[in-house]
Amino acid sequence: MEKIRLGIIGMGNMGSGHLQNILDGGCPSITATAFADTNPEKLSRAAKKLPSAACFPDTVSMLESGLVDAVLIAVPHYDHPTCALECFQRGIHVITEKPAGVYLRQVREMNEAARKSGVVFAIMFNQRTNPLFLRAKEIVQGGLLGAPKRLIWIVTNWYRTQSYYDSGDWRATWGGEGGGVLLNQAPHNLDLWQWIFGIPQRIRAFCSFGKYHNIDVEDDVTIYGEYGNGATAVFVSTTGEAPGTNRLEISGDLGKLVLENGKLKWWKLKAPEREFCFSQKEGFYEAPFTYEEYSAPAPDGHPIVLENFAHSILNGTELIAQGEEGIRSLSISNAAYLSTWTNDWVELPGNEALFEKYLGESCAKESRKKK
Repeated sequence: MEKIRLGIIGMGNMGSGHLQNILDGGCPSITATAFADTNPEKLSRAAKKLPSAACFPDTVSMLESGLVDAVLIAVPHYDHPTCALECFQRGIHVITEKPAGVYLRQVREMNEAARKSGVVFAIMFNQRTNPLFLRAKEIVQGGLLGAPKRLIWIVTNWYRTQSYYDSGDWRATWGGEGGGVLLNQAPHNLDLWQWIFGIPQRIRAFCSFGKYHNIDVEDDVTIYGEYGNGATAVFVSTTGEAPGTNRLEISGDLGKLVLENGKLKWWKLKAPEREFCFSQKEGFYEAPFTYEEYSAPAPDGHPIVLENFAHSILNGTELIAQGEEGIRSLSISNAAYLSTWTNDWVELPGNEALFEKYLGESCAKESRKKK
């Protein structure tokens, strides 16, 4: 097999975007052979782009057709695990859009099924392909920043208007998307947080629901995380601030990293800060350091991750993002909601049953309903 035969489930914005990347030659190891969508209009648009592909009104009929070796899932969040399970039962490889799902239990069950199936399972964490995030991970995980102290990420450049939220009844609802900025816009940031710095031991979060828009889910959030080694993290995100900021700052015993505006800045202390603190006799003497700076354009990671997925199927190449890893960032967002709902600290991964109880109550009482 020189190419994989890919079926796309969900031909909305993301599914269509992935198809276009394939048609533009961004994924030479992939041939799109089938589409599935419950919306005939979306299927018709996809068929015009690629008349040779077969169109199906549901997922199962596509999977049973024998036309696909692998599937890309680009449907609403609640359905990611459901579609993946159908694929795993048939030995079909899967790459899913983010987030992995809405609540931990369904994602945990999906991960267990993936491991038993023996197929390749990936998730579309395309920002892992950014060379600046890769370098930051190497520095932090390689110990070059010393003992971790703090991560601060202000990512408020997710601005959205009310018109955006009004464009679909499912959008920004508990029943349709399962959340707001944490489930729709910020999963990549949450993934990079844990990928580079690790998952916190416990968090205290403050989610504001409909603070800036006529929606029931959160459009403003602040998360404070604590680690067992004494390190801390602060994550701030919103869709209601303009102009927005995207600044990641990570400090350790041997210096500091700042990622902003396409640059990675690295201040490297010549001696560990703790050692310097207690050996220096002058009270206001600044710790000596050297400085390095990197710049690199952010690539379009979508076709890179998709092509990597194909290579993993064809020749065993290591995945950029294992599908099972999607539960890590979701554990942070689930804990953030639970912390807000209970007005208390939450030890990760959190109480799954209690989270589902509050999620069900939020779905039942929201004013905007999924179509």
